[in-house]
Amino acid sequence: MRRIFWLAFGLGAGAVAGVAATRWTRKQANRVAPASIAREAKGGLLEFSKLVSESLEEGKRAMAAAEDDSRDRLDAARRGRQSRDVPRLPAD
Repeated sequence: MRRIFWLAFGLGAGAVAGVAATRWTRKQANRVAPASIAREAKGGLLEFSKLVSESLEEGKRAMAAAEDDSRDRLDAARRGRQSRDVPRLPAD
C-alpha cells in the first residue's frame, strides 16, 4: 500500500511540475517573441520621442525668454544713449 501511495504521489508531483514548467516556458517564449520585443521597443521609442519633443519645447521657451531679455536690455541701452546724444537746452 505504501508503494502505491508514493508512486501516485510521485506521478502527481511530476505532472504538476511538468505543467508548471510548460506554462513558464510558454510565458518566457511569448515574452521574447519578436512581436513582444517590437511592441516594447515601440513603447520605448514613443516615450523617448515624447521626452525629446518636451525638451525641445522647453529649450525654445528658454531661448525666447533669453531673446526677449536681450532685446529689452538692448532697447534700454539704445534709449539711454539717445537721451545723452540729444543736445540739452540750457536752463533759464
